[in-house]
Amino acid sequence: MAHLLGAERLHLEFPTRTVFGEVTLGLDEGSRIGVVGRNGDGKSTLLKLLAGRIEPDSGRVTARRGIRIGMLDQADAVDPELTVAEAVVGGVDEHVWAGDQKVRDILSGLLSDVPWHGRVGDLSGGQRRRVGLAALLVGDWDVLFLDEPTNHLDVEGIAWLAGHLKSRWGKNDGALVVVTHDRWFLDEVSTDTWEVHDGIVEPFEGGYAAYILQRVERDRMAAASDAKRQNLLRKELAWLRRGAPARTSKPKFRIDAANQLIENEPPVRDKVELNRLAVSRLGKDVVDILDASVVYPVAPTADVSPEAPTERTILHDVEWRIAPGERTGILGVNGAGKSTLLGLVTGAVKPTSGKVKRGTTVRIATLSQELDELAEWADERVSAVIAEQKRSYTIGSGSKAVELSPGQLLERLGFSNAQLSTPVKQLSGGQKRRLQLLLILLQEPNVLILDEPTNDLDTDMLAAIEDLLDSWPGTLLVVSHDRYLIERVTDRQLAILDGHVRDLPGGVEQYLELRKAGVAKKADASAVQSRTPAQPSTATALSGAERRAAEKELASVDRRLEKLAGEVSAQHEKLALHDQSDYAGLGVLGDELAALEASIAELELRWLEVSEQLEG
Repeated sequence: MAHLLGAERLHLEFPTRTVFGEVTLGLDEGSRIGVVGRNGDGKSTLLKLLAGRIEPDSGRVTARRGIRIGMLDQADAVDPELTVAEAVVGGVDEHVWAGDQKVRDILSGLLSDVPWHGRVGDLSGGQRRRVGLAALLVGDWDVLFLDEPTNHLDVEGIAWLAGHLKSRWGKNDGALVVVTHDRWFLDEVSTDTWEVHDGIVEPFEGGYAAYILQRVERDRMAAASDAKRQNLLRKELAWLRRGAPARTSKPKFRIDAANQLIENEPPVRDKVELNRLAVSRLGKDVVDILDASVVYPVAPTADVSPEAPTERTILHDVEWRIAPGERTGILGVNGAGKSTLLGLVTGAVKPTSGKVKRGTTVRIATLSQELDELAEWADERVSAVIAEQKRSYTIGSGSKAVELSPGQLLERLGFSNAQLSTPVKQLSGGQKRRLQLLLILLQEPNVLILDEPTNDLDTDMLAAIEDLLDSWPGTLLVVSHDRYLIERVTDRQLAILDGHVRDLPGGVEQYLELRKAGVAKKADASAVQSRTPAQPSTATALSGAERRAAEKELASVDRRLEKLAGEVSAQHEKLALHDQSDYAGLGVLGDELAALEASIAELELRWLEVSEQLEG
C-alpha cells in the first residue's frame, strides 16, 4: 500500500512537561486508526502535529505530494454569520452538490433537524458542531483526522457516521485517524489502534477489542506490577468475548489466546447476589409507573394558525414497573421524552394522567450532566470535600466484600495523591465527573440514574467506572448515546418511540431497526394522505398535502438513487473482471452502464425539481 504521511522522531514539550519524546509513525493507503489514551496525555496534540496544525520542537512530518488533508478539531468553530448552506457547501451551485449522492447522504445523516438556510449563530452548540462535521465530510480528502467526532451525536447519528466512514473510501484507499471515547465506534471503524501514553505512541493491531487483548497480554508478559489495572482489563476482555456476540463474528485477534486469558475470570456481575442485596436494601417495591401520560401545553405564537394543537403529548400510557436490582438503558432521539420519563421516576415530573408509586425505602440519586452537585465545593480542596463524607464505602458482599475509604475510592477512580490538594474548580472535566460520582455513591442511594455519564471521560476511566458499577447493589437507570456503555452496564434496554415506552429484547440494534421502520411508516402515511386532491394554489408555498407528497417523492428518489449507485459500482466491477478481448460482451456491459447512468441523471434532475418545490 502506498505511503501517505509520516512522522519522524517528533519531540514536543510544553512548559510543564514533555508531551512526546521521539515519536515515529506512518499512515498508508487504507489505514484506519483509532487513538486512545488518558485525558491530557496528548491524543489531540498528536492529531494536530500530524495534520500540520502545530509544529514539533524537533523531528518532522512529511506528506506525499498533492495529498489532501482534512481535520475536525474540538476547537474548530463555524462562522456564526454564515447560513448552514454557506457553511457546508459554500458557493457551489445547488445543481452540483444536490446531484452528489455523498453530499445528500451527509445532509440526511447529520443535518436533518437543522434549518438549511438558518444562521449558524442561531443554532445550538451541538447543531453547530454537526454543521462543522458535515462541512468537513462533504470535501474530498485523502486523509481525515477526526477529534471526538461523536460528540453531540445520538446513537443513530453515531451509527450513521460509522457507516459513512467505512464506505467513504475503498478498502485500500484513503486514511482515517480518529480520537474518541466511544468504544463501539472505535471497534466499528478502526483496524489499528494507537495508544498515547508516557510521551510515546504505542501501536496495536485491530480495533478496541483487539487492543484490550493485547494490553492484557503485554501486561502479563511483562509481569506488570500494577495488578489492579491488569485485573480490570481482564474483566473488560471477558465482557467483550462473552457479552457482545456481535463482536465474536469478526475478531481481529487470536480467539484461543483470549479464551485462555479469561478462562478463570468470573462474569462481570454476580446478578443473583446483586439482586439479593438490592431486595434487602430496597424491599420488593421500587417505582411503578402505571398508565402514565405527560402532556405539556403549547404556547401560541403569532405565526401559528388558530387550528394548531395547543397541547403536546410527550409520554402516552406508560407502564413500567422497576424491579430491585434492575439495570436498564433508555434510548430515544433528542426530545423523545427521556428526561420526562426519568422525571416521573424521581418525582420531578407529575403525570397528567395515570399514577406513579414509589417504595417507602427508595433513595434516588442522579448523576446529571450539569455537575450541579459540585457548585458548593468549588473553592474547597478535594481532600477537604471527601473528609466531610462518610468514612468508608463497602463494595461487593460476603467473602468478596471490600471496604474502601473515600481516598481509596478516589484512587480507584484515577485520582493521584497530588490531585487531592487541588481545588475542585481547578479539576478537569473528567476529574469533576468522577468526583461527582464518588459523592453520589457515598450517599448510598439504592436507585442511581446516570444521565450521559460518559462526558469528559477517557476509555480507561470509563472502564474503571463500569468496574465500580459492577459491584453496586442497586437499581441502575442509564441514559446515554454511548452504545458500548449501555450494552456494558445494563441488562435490559427500553426505547421511547412516539411517546410510548417499548422493551428492546434485541438491544440497541433492534432500536435502530425500529427507528428506520418508523421513518418509513411515516413516509407511507404521508403518501396516503397526499392522495386527496389538492386545490390549486396561487402562492408559491405548497399545501400540507402537496408538501407531504413532495417529501415522500424526495425520499423515494433518494432510495432509488442509492440503489442505482450500487448497481453502477457492480457494473464497473463486471467490466473490470470481464474478458477484455470480448469486445461484443464489453459493448453490452457498456450499454447497460450507460443506461444506468442515464437513469441516475434523470432522477437527479427530478431530485432538484422537488427540492426547489419544497424550498419554495
